[in-house]
Amino acid sequence: MKDKAGYLVTGLRRRRMAWLSIVLVILIAGSVLQAAAASGQYVAHNTPPYVAKAKNLGTEDPSKTIEISVWLNPHNRRQMDALAQQLYDPTSPHYRHFLTPSQISARFAPSADEAKTVREFLESHNLKTVRIGPHNFFVRARGTVGDVESAFHVVLNNYTVRGKTVRANDRDPYIEGAAAPLVRSISGLDNGQYEHPLMSRAALIGSKQAAAAKPAMAASAITPGSLFSTNCFNGTETDVFSNNANGSLPIATYKGNVLNLQSLTSNGCAYTPPPIQTAYNLTGLYAEGFDGSGQTIGIIDWCGSLTIQSDANAFSAQFGLPALTSSNFAITYIPTPSFCETVDQVEINLDVEWAHAVAPGANINLIVPPSATFLDVDDAEFTAVSYGLATVISGSYGSIESFTPQNILETESLISEIAAISGISTNFATGDSGDFSVDFIPPTVLAPADNPWATAVGGITLALNPDNSIAWQAGWGNNETLIAQQGAVADPPSEGAFGFIGGSGGGPSNCATQSVDSYGNIICIAGFPKPPYQSKLPGKYRQLPDVSWLADPFTGAAIVISVPGSIPEQVWQVWGGTSLATSMFSALWAIANQEAGAPLGQAAPYMYSRPAGAIYDIVPVNSKNNVRASIVDSSGTTKYIPISIMGGEGYSNFVSALWDYAFYQDTALVLSFGADCSQAPGYGFITQCNASWYLHTKVGWDNVTGVGVPNAKAFADSFAPKPAVKK
Repeated sequence: MKDKAGYLVTGLRRRRMAWLSIVLVILIAGSVLQAAAASGQYVAHNTPPYVAKAKNLGTEDPSKTIEISVWLNPHNRRQMDALAQQLYDPTSPHYRHFLTPSQISARFAPSADEAKTVREFLESHNLKTVRIGPHNFFVRARGTVGDVESAFHVVLNNYTVRGKTVRANDRDPYIEGAAAPLVRSISGLDNGQYEHPLMSRAALIGSKQAAAAKPAMAASAITPGSLFSTNCFNGTETDVFSNNANGSLPIATYKGNVLNLQSLTSNGCAYTPPPIQTAYNLTGLYAEGFDGSGQTIGIIDWCGSLTIQSDANAFSAQFGLPALTSSNFAITYIPTPSFCETVDQVEINLDVEWAHAVAPGANINLIVPPSATFLDVDDAEFTAVSYGLATVISGSYGSIESFTPQNILETESLISEIAAISGISTNFATGDSGDFSVDFIPPTVLAPADNPWATAVGGITLALNPDNSIAWQAGWGNNETLIAQQGAVADPPSEGAFGFIGGSGGGPSNCATQSVDSYGNIICIAGFPKPPYQSKLPGKYRQLPDVSWLADPFTGAAIVISVPGSIPEQVWQVWGGTSLATSMFSALWAIANQEAGAPLGQAAPYMYSRPAGAIYDIVPVNSKNNVRASIVDSSGTTKYIPISIMGGEGYSNFVSALWDYAFYQDTALVLSFGADCSQAPGYGFITQCNASWYLHTKVGWDNVTGVGVPNAKAFADSFAPKPAVKK
């Protein structure tokens, strides 16, 4: 072998040259890495925290096509944050001087050149630009998994998370070149999704899952001619059960309040628009001419319903509400047409029908993302805010804060902050699982309700008098005890105590800043900071909720919905959840804006300064007729007080009632209302009602109902312009 000079290369020299070549390669590689590090950067906090611990099912198909959105850094963020605070400070000269979209774009939006730089980076990695977001805040692109992995130096794996298969990136993405310092966040690397917090009455007995299932009732039997009673607690009764239903021991006698739910001969109780309008004096607002006219409620619900307009109009016709037509109802698909639109979309029916029931004069814009992914829903919400597609946004959805990637939490907060600067309130449900410890995770809250620029809406249980005045209201929290089932008597009653089955979400944000320990466990470092309007509340983090309304499915709201195969196809069902409360409050906020005569912006800051009488303070409730029992067995007679029946001891702040479950013979339960914690001895993380941190109502703000429930007329009237002072 000869070198370039024609000399033979000896074995020694060849070895020496090989060694030098290796050194040279190492030096060159090191220089390349240093150059890359100098010209690029990681996008921090952009990895879902569960990937370090969750079961890895292997890599995603590299040929699969996905979409991602690259969110750019806003300009002048500190100035934007300061202005957002001033807009809600009555002592500031900027108070309620909300910005127009063009002003927001000029002062805080990324530039067209910056968006172009990001677009060129994406296209250089074979990712095709789908759209540039409003005001250049994000660039959305499409490409294969393989190209996405190459562009951002990540691996996309599938993981098992809470029983579901979820795609996620295995590390924070890395961006090279001029685009690197422009990027704030990347959405779509994971396909995490939001969920709707809504609940029906239990279809089966003894499980939280049953409480979230669709009604077991023959919904088609409920016709417009035979609707519902508004008396959900129908006096008292005495029930006797024996083993095998033949007089054998044990024999149990129960006496107390009785819950008026559906039976073989009655539709039971549920609330329709007229009693709600009377109870909260919405009728007084309507008489003054305030019904939401001139306002638009933007309801965000993914996929879409093929029958929502006809269903809502059947609902409206029954109660004398205006029809939804092209003049007051629109469906807007963002960012693309939906390919999952179908029938029997309960959430959409609940949101549209009850927003319309509260604010019958308001326009409704049903904003439909094509999926429930963070990518699509956040895109749709930001677009709706940026283009002013609504004056109030109703978001009956969320994701558990401690399972939501930090970059998504930050994006949600940014969207709500821009909405607040624009004079738009983004209202979100706080969830239906209390502090989520029932899901065997440490207590936490629901996002996006957790961010300081959103308004968090919790839930209550409602009992009306025969004249539709309010008998009592309690913070929503249900516990359940099965006392007899088809000839089997629970002896003692605590044997059938399931405990907590659903209730209003609340508590402090605690996982907006996240990390992972050496064992792969999620570490919640901090929550969102407490906003100024909550300065008098405990702790240093954002507290949920701000306000509440009807949510308990056992005192729930009626809807009309098309169910294929039913005869007739349009049927009546009863639903609840903080989804319901959110759509109702969003509608009332539209009326408040109408009466104010100008945009009010984010609702939350106003909740803590309403005059006396504008909001009902929800406090602990009790009943002298709570269910008691006497059981005779071979050892004699034992009497049980109400808390013992629910499986606990020493806790008295609740109302309990018997539920004769008509669809199973000799079957009954006792349900409690007002305990947003588990009365029965639990296991795992389930929060007991004797824990120091449990969710509970109290005088003033509390972590179940916030400041309370709006007294609709007094609430909206409190925003009426003050008469000019005569000089």
